[in-house]
Amino acid sequence: MRIAILEGDPVQQELLVRTLVQHLGCADTVRCQVFDDGAQLQRLLRRESFDLLILDWSVSSLDGMKLLRWLRTWKSSRVPVLMLSSRGTEQDVADALLAGADDYVTKPFRPLELRARVQRLVHSGRGAPVRAPLSIGRWTLDAGARSISYLAAPGAEAETHVLTSREFEFVQLLFNRLGQTVSRAHLLEAAGYETEEEPSRTLDSQMYRLRRKLQLDARRGVSLRAVYGQGYCLDLAEEVAE
Repeated sequence: MRIAILEGDPVQQELLVRTLVQHLGCADTVRCQVFDDGAQLQRLLRRESFDLLILDWSVSSLDGMKLLRWLRTWKSSRVPVLMLSSRGTEQDVADALLAGADDYVTKPFRPLELRARVQRLVHSGRGAPVRAPLSIGRWTLDAGARSISYLAAPGAEAETHVLTSREFEFVQLLFNRLGQTVSRAHLLEAAGYETEEEPSRTLDSQMYRLRRKLQLDARRGVSLRAVYGQGYCLDLAEEVAE
């Protein structure tokens, strides 16, 4: 799980990271990136993707509300956003929700409540629960069997591919974020790679093999494409969308 945190107070930064890692780390690997400058996070969001953003309203350069409006209006990003702020009037909460925030928590936050809200946002952002089969168009992902099936026509026998752990992590992340660009680092982390090693060619090779192995093209309802300087995007083909 990749979480970006915009928080200007170093004490609050440490408390947030510790709370998220301790309360969520048992079920998932939690990677938090902390920023005290909204403009710095904005620059990163032009090429990176996250499972969740936690934004403080009042920080230097570009505050959480301005960043939120940019995300929803100009970047058209659907990443879940939790506003975390000492501003807690009814009007403040309403303004943030109307600007596109998915949830709002006032400081000082309560760890168990924060965990519950984060889990709800991340699960809704990822799509179906991990263990439940995910069906999109002619495709069905089965996390238990670590497989993906394609049904060419009603009544036909499904074409099933059993994938390696890493292949399935790639495919699951892309299908759960259909139509959204998933950054290279996000894909690599989900598959268990240490991104410090920067195995760019490894990722490109994996994507090339998956595209050919599963024939991810418009004729089969989805199309996998590289997004220059960012990562990869799985698009729903027009014939299936209709």
